[in-house]
Amino acid sequence: MSTQRIALVPGDGIGPEVTAQAVKACDAAARRFGLDLAWEEYELGADYWRITGQVVPKDVEQELAKADAILFGAVGDPSVPPGVLERGLVIHLRTAFDQYVNLRPVKLLPGVPTPIEGLRPEQCDLVILRENTEGAYVGAGGFIHRGGPDEIATQESVNTRKGVERLIRHGFRLATGRRKHVTLVHKANILTYAGDLWQRTFEEVAAEHPDITVDYVHVDAMCLYLVTQPERFDVVVTDNLFGDIITDLGAAVQGGLGLAASGNLNPTCSAPSMFEPVHGSAPDIAGRGWANPAGSILSAALMLEHLGHPEAARGLEDGVKAVLPRLGAMRGPEMGMSTEDFGDAVAAAISESRCRSGSDTVPRAARPAGEHG
Repeated sequence: MSTQRIALVPGDGIGPEVTAQAVKACDAAARRFGLDLAWEEYELGADYWRITGQVVPKDVEQELAKADAILFGAVGDPSVPPGVLERGLVIHLRTAFDQYVNLRPVKLLPGVPTPIEGLRPEQCDLVILRENTEGAYVGAGGFIHRGGPDEIATQESVNTRKGVERLIRHGFRLATGRRKHVTLVHKANILTYAGDLWQRTFEEVAAEHPDITVDYVHVDAMCLYLVTQPERFDVVVTDNLFGDIITDLGAAVQGGLGLAASGNLNPTCSAPSMFEPVHGSAPDIAGRGWANPAGSILSAALMLEHLGHPEAARGLEDGVKAVLPRLGAMRGPEMGMSTEDFGDAVAAAISESRCRSGSDTVPRAARPAGEHG
């Protein structure tokens, strides 16, 4: 098997702590499944910006572009003005590498406490696809009379047919291997121009897939149903801003941000995809060993799936499933084990499952031709 090069960007706060455990889990899976992963670390983030005045230099971006995938930790520090790192690094890479699908599974794992009373894991297993390069996050807009009493601020949402259609088509491709149901989430009754474009495109793509059932839900209703009826959803497609909001609600349903994984996908593989937990840098607990690395490890599982290693991806998820029920809490000193202990336990679970299986050879799952992630 050829070597697959992974660019590692640990970032700030708890980012280096949790990514170290994700690397540990990946290495354990690599030993079990015979993968050849080569890690190359890039020290981008708050410290790099303070020292150099740059967020991501062009030569570093060109190096990242050569990677097969990027495993990202978190960025953000109180000493850095808001938006410098978030827009200059995370959103910049999403756009530069055309990572137009933000993949956010919402999956309640066994033994994980959820604020939704009586919710069972089999009722909560959906995937939200958020358009990742357009919408309100393109930075279009500006000020008039800034700082004065008549100040005006505009923030424009940009939606193109190309951007909308390719996100929706990815959702239908994904649904063919799941429960064959796709839901469009928008606010078409108020946002009549963007909503019309999304609805028309969705209906046209749906007509090409008669075996897949579809429905439409307003974003405000989605916030209700995601809490009260998560079982009604399989694959959800939505725009950038709506997706950003409802996926954090989904994280709460599945047990908290510390368990939430994500992938920023370039499905064409013309550039690397980037995988990251969504919990942020949490500088208040950095260095204490209190961070739950589950989100980072599960993000690494999405990465291995994207790279064509579904059995190794399942190995990481199964390792997390084995360890989570042992915790007293989902983060903090009440977890009952440190961040590093958690990573060690997941790696051990992966290795132990190898011993139980009695074989290093696992048949590969079928994948759609040319499709990743």
